[in-house]
Amino acid sequence: MADEAQDANAVVRRYWNTVAGPRWAAAPEARERRNRESLAMLLDRLHLAPGEQVLEIGCGTGALTLPLAAAVGAQGRVVAVDIAEPMLAAARSRVAAQGLDNVTLHLGDAQVFAFPPAAFDVATSRMGVMFFADPAAAFRNIAGALKPGARLVFACWGPLAENRHWRVAYDVAVRRLGPPAPKPAHEPGPMAFGDPDYVQGLLAQAGFTAIAVERAHPTILGGKPADEAQQALAMGPTARLIEEKNPDAATRQKLVREIETAFAAVADPGSGEVRLQGTIFLVSARRPA
Repeated sequence: MADEAQDANAVVRRYWNTVAGPRWAAAPEARERRNRESLAMLLDRLHLAPGEQVLEIGCGTGALTLPLAAAVGAQGRVVAVDIAEPMLAAARSRVAAQGLDNVTLHLGDAQVFAFPPAAFDVATSRMGVMFFADPAAAFRNIAGALKPGARLVFACWGPLAENRHWRVAYDVAVRRLGPPAPKPAHEPGPMAFGDPDYVQGLLAQAGFTAIAVERAHPTILGGKPADEAQQALAMGPTARLIEEKNPDAATRQKLVREIETAFAAVADPGSGEVRLQGTIFLVSARRPA
């Protein structure tokens, strides 16, 4: 069964190791700045205490890992797992640079990873749980790693329609390239958890209780319009649409110019940078005691 789940997630693993992971790891500071407010919101909801044992899912380049380690202190522990070696390499460098000895990083798929049973006080993730081929199985596996009564707290993206920082570029790309091909509902990807009822159902299916989904609206801290155009072509829904349509070089250049113009129209007049409100879900649940 584990082999089947591993095979089912092969597409996601390949994508994050060969496409998205290298793009993210090439400029982690700019990408993490965009999500600074969502990170602060998640940390606030975690209510971490010194000495706690934390499991982090999809740690990426370590943006959440480092403050988790600081919050639980020397007597606590953070075990973080990610499917993408390029991003995990960046996380290893950051952990080593800070000399953290309460962090353990693993390359692996949390959907099937052999976590120690009933070992953690809390499991968490910032935008890292929407990519499982079988999310119900993944959350069952994560639940098994939690102590009875322990909590799950994560952040995921809300619906595309409520995330203007993506819609600005995406709408331009749809006008130029056409809409995406029909896809299965809740296909693994950044918007897979955009329906709170679906998220609640998944967690209930995995055995969690006390499930709550809070809508929050962080400001996405973007850069100049030209930077945002490049970001849109590298990550997120616009990048995925462009990969699907595979336009020629001339069309790509037109897209870049049109997207930059669209971002310039909504940029802050003072700084010239793009600051747009997004929607995330802050999700909490518990493993039954």
